[in-house]
Amino acid sequence: MIKMTMLLKRNPKLTQEEFVKHHIEKHGPLFRQIPEAKDHVIRYLQTHPIKEKSAVIGVNDFDGTAELWFDSVDGLDKVLSSDFYKEKVWPDELTFLDHANTLVMLGYQDDIIGDITELK
Repeated sequence: MIKMTMLLKRNPKLTQEEFVKHHIEKHGPLFRQIPEAKDHVIRYLQTHPIKEKSAVIGVNDFDGTAELWFDSVDGLDKVLSSDFYKEKVWPDELTFLDHANTLVMLGYQDDIIGDITELK
């Protein structure tokens, strides 16, 4: 299993509120429709910043994150090279993301605290 973590920057034409609404209400459901995702995506989470600021930690200025777990690199490749992704999902990303300033990392995950089986 591999994890893709994306630190998202919004299209500067959108407000933060417009970006979050689009990401949750349009992009998430659209991504879920990718036929290959049913076979290869294990989990997909979106996170958006809170308004409150911490007194003890500073944060970078990202507009959200997307975390996707895939069964393998091959599975990721199949999802992101699928016709549905290329024809529907990618064009949608271009409307609300600033791809040039969005960061992507592929890796594996080690549970230190909160193994998913412990949280049930």
